[in-house]
Amino acid sequence: MKTALITGATSGIGRETARLFAKNHFRIILCGRREDRLAELQDEFSALTKVHTLNFDVRDRKDVEAAIAAIPEEFANIDILINNAGNAHGLDPIQNGDVDDWDAMIDINVKGLLYVSKEVIPGMVERKHGHIINIGSIAGKEVYPNGNVYAATKHAVDALNQGMRMDLNQYGIRVGAINPGMVNTEFSEVRFKGDTQRAENVYKGMEPLKPEDIADIILFVVTMPYHVNIADLMVLPTAQASATMVNRL
Repeated sequence: MKTALITGATSGIGRETARLFAKNHFRIILCGRREDRLAELQDEFSALTKVHTLNFDVRDRKDVEAAIAAIPEEFANIDILINNAGNAHGLDPIQNGDVDDWDAMIDINVKGLLYVSKEVIPGMVERKHGHIINIGSIAGKEVYPNGNVYAATKHAVDALNQGMRMDLNQYGIRVGAINPGMVNTEFSEVRFKGDTQRAENVYKGMEPLKPEDIADIILFVVTMPYHVNIADLMVLPTAQASATMVNRL
């Protein structure tokens, strides 16, 4: 039974990936900030597989270090790391940007990914085996108006994905990125700070991806034969042609 650690596991892509992995009998480590949601998911998934939860914020390096160091022996050999935790905050032109929003995106999307990876990778190197999936974005490939800092953080994820793959190649570790376009999750509500109407308008007149779609793809990627590494994958809803081109009814 393989062990997968999933960050941002309490909602959206992370939650649906955890659910699918549980159904396929992966041993799973669920990481997230919302302890109540972690408890609910543990109850749900424990009927299907072995589950351990870690309650921490990826922005807090000390908490990340302590939480991962305390993983029970049964879960300690992590085969798959899914760096899914990430957020967008605000959609303002650079001159009107909120520095707190910038800090949050850089701390979660870039530094948080690094903090978690730093704790998990040494075990993979020692075992000369492992698979890292970094959840990026179309914003890591194309910049769009008012997406400035968010796009910068996802471009950083793209660069880190490439750098990890090079540095870890000698140890036989697979590294790849999944880069979704528009996915209907809590993402837009977070970006627009609870403005539900504005969030709903993002997907108005088109059919976005669902978190389950990305979960299916992640499962496909990690279950390929080990000599196959899907290094960089862009996934868009049919209605979306680019970061700025969407066919709406």
